[in-house]
Amino acid sequence: MVKMAANEEKQQGHRPGVFKQKNKGHKHGKHRTKGEIERENKGRVSVTALTKKQRKEHKRMDRRNKANQLRKNKKDMVLTEKRRLGTRDGPPHLVAVVSLHGGIDAGTVTKLLRGEGAGGVGLQERCISGVTDSFGILLPRVKQRFNFLSISTADIHSLLDVAKIADSLVFVLDSDEGWDNYGEYCLSCLFAQGLPSHALVCQGVSELPVKKKVESKRALSKITEIRFPDERIYPLDSEQDGTLLLRHLGTQRQRKLGFRSRRAHLLAQKVSFTANSPAEGTGVGPTGLGTLCVSGYVRGCPLQVNRLVHITGYGDFQISQIDAPSDPLPLILTATRPAKPGKEGDFDMQDGGEGEAPVRVLMKADPSSRESLQAEAEVDPMEGEQTWPTDSELLEAEEARKSKRVMKVPKGTSDYQASWIVDEEEESNGEIDEESSEEDDDDDDMLDEAMEDEDNVSQGPGSEEEEEEEDEEEEEEVCAEERAGVDERYDEHIDVAAEEEGLKRYREARSNEMFPDEVDTPLDMPARIRFQRYRGLKSFRSSPWDTMENLPLNYSRIFQFKSFERTRHRILAEAAAEEEGAMVGWYVTLHILDVPSSVMESVQSGKPLIMVSLLPHEQKMSVMHLLVRRHPSNTEPIKSKEELVFHCGFRRFRASPIFSQHTSADKHKMERFLRPDAPTVVSVYAPITFNPAGVLLFKQKNDGIQDLVATGSLLSCDPQRVTLKRIVLSGHPFKINKRSATVRYMLFNREDIMWFKPVELRTKWGRRGHIKEALGTHGHMKCVFDNQMRSQDTLLMNLFKRVYPRWTYDPYVPSSLTWFKREIIVDTDDLDME
Repeated sequence: MVKMAANEEKQQGHRPGVFKQKNKGHKHGKHRTKGEIERENKGRVSVTALTKKQRKEHKRMDRRNKANQLRKNKKDMVLTEKRRLGTRDGPPHLVAVVSLHGGIDAGTVTKLLRGEGAGGVGLQERCISGVTDSFGILLPRVKQRFNFLSISTADIHSLLDVAKIADSLVFVLDSDEGWDNYGEYCLSCLFAQGLPSHALVCQGVSELPVKKKVESKRALSKITEIRFPDERIYPLDSEQDGTLLLRHLGTQRQRKLGFRSRRAHLLAQKVSFTANSPAEGTGVGPTGLGTLCVSGYVRGCPLQVNRLVHITGYGDFQISQIDAPSDPLPLILTATRPAKPGKEGDFDMQDGGEGEAPVRVLMKADPSSRESLQAEAEVDPMEGEQTWPTDSELLEAEEARKSKRVMKVPKGTSDYQASWIVDEEEESNGEIDEESSEEDDDDDDMLDEAMEDEDNVSQGPGSEEEEEEEDEEEEEEVCAEERAGVDERYDEHIDVAAEEEGLKRYREARSNEMFPDEVDTPLDMPARIRFQRYRGLKSFRSSPWDTMENLPLNYSRIFQFKSFERTRHRILAEAAAEEEGAMVGWYVTLHILDVPSSVMESVQSGKPLIMVSLLPHEQKMSVMHLLVRRHPSNTEPIKSKEELVFHCGFRRFRASPIFSQHTSADKHKMERFLRPDAPTVVSVYAPITFNPAGVLLFKQKNDGIQDLVATGSLLSCDPQRVTLKRIVLSGHPFKINKRSATVRYMLFNREDIMWFKPVELRTKWGRRGHIKEALGTHGHMKCVFDNQMRSQDTLLMNLFKRVYPRWTYDPYVPSSLTWFKREIIVDTDDLDME
């Protein structure tokens, strides 16, 4: 027993070696507990775990305080903006009264709000320059001030301009119908542009009996809930109702519109024009320029004197100085305190007229730091890439020098003089080359239209004779005297030229919808010449396309950002942090240089004048992309490169855009027509505008009416966005032998077949193949495909080329006539009733 105990004490435990088998632990589906992790770590704590633990503890302690602070800061910011509007520290509350029915006069609303019973004092008539029915009032009880203007809906552009800058809109409704067709049209434009705070007003409801009053309110609420859900309708039949409306306008929540809150803007309340004298002209330009003095309240953000200002509908201009006249609608009617010098230094004083207070000069523009009006880049034709000629080019030049031209020259002309005489053939060739390089896209469109016209003409004579015979038979059956009155009244509303143009566009759109991008190969010219600017792509998604290849001459006139989004974020952040200049709420006078006299004529004709301060780079031209959707009220085909009227933010201009698909790829297919069922990207040469901004597209008709065709928003500014136009050449399988087929009607000579041989073919049933060889000289070719061909299949060849918009930018937009719904009404009494 003693020996056994001794052996046990000497025995040592077994130490596993490096080759010991280590079995995996059982996966019980549970995570390790905190205790297991601590036992495994044995007190060791990593740096990351330590910092996470501390951050977690701090977050747990300060979570409520941080949330309360953020909530309080947001609440204070909203209350500050709300209390500033209409008070002494901010501009007057600008309210536009809009009638949405033809039988309702907005003047009755403004007349009721003018009354003393509504609570307003200190009435200021015609406070808005160019608007007759405008006034300003003070409400001492709530310490607020308002500027009211009644804007006519007949001019849709003036209505949209006022809605861009108004703080609130008052919509006047009809007690029975609410709004008519034109009112619905105006609401569509306002909602697409961005609707500010608004109120619905109805007159005549209080005069109805009690029973009918309830029914009228219920019916009117059912009409308005489509556009304005959960919106209260305010009756306005007495001065007490006017007081309630003013209180609601002063306390309602203000809607924030992004495109105007980031830019300083004002509505002209007083305008004067001083023509430039020949001796002190500030710029080289046409006659009729002068200095425009515009007075108004600064809104949005502080106004910088060195920034450019944009007058809606007329263009961009520079400011020479900013003055501070006395406020025409002060909230506190006391003696003004002497002004303290600010960051701009001491104010200069200018003597006013007799009985007027002296005008302070707040700031003057610095010519060294003032932004330039340069909108286009300077084009240097000698700045292109120049390389040293190769040996072969030197030999060709030497041979050309040695070869002499045989020319007919006048007697006595020397060799030196003869070298300057240009042959008529060379001159015509040079002109053709220049025109083809600049207007290649237009030529392609014209050729396509000419080919379509030839088809229509070829089908025309026979069909016209048949129609004439049918007309003669109908004239024998129907008495002309009974139908004369109806036909004459019906024809009064029809424009024959417009009908023919509309029929042509409808046929083109219908053909493009049934056979997308398919074109006919011309018979009178080789296809390799007609489609020489097109190329084939192995894959539209993945095949490369150089964005800097064969750019047009107009691309040398535009500006481009290295990163548009980064520049946008930086500029908007700098604009939000600005604290210098004319502050929001100040009543100032801007001296704008080199303004055409037509601006003053427009104000005198009764149109409001809107001005906005531009952010840096917003006066420069570039390629802007807009994302729009077709408006359901318009069904007319809109072709690419057709001139349209644009409302983009504060800008209004005319241009000819191109349409393309909205995808996330690096190449985008061009659309020949504006599609009604999908969002479309509209690309156009236009001044740079930083988004967000609403977009409206109008089409100018022959009768002067501008119809709304699409609405959307600003997408980006990217000249390198590749838009490809696709054409499809189709062929018919003549003979089929399993995977090979003889194809005809796609090309019509052997040289064209060899030219397009590298391009991949496809069929409408999904087969893919290529041209193997040409058969004969009349356009037959042997093609091989990846699977069995069918006799009813059609062969297609896709060709692509890059397209660009037309440079037709024009900031002047003519006034539109009053829009009306196109319905032709015929009296049923004149029709024959059987």
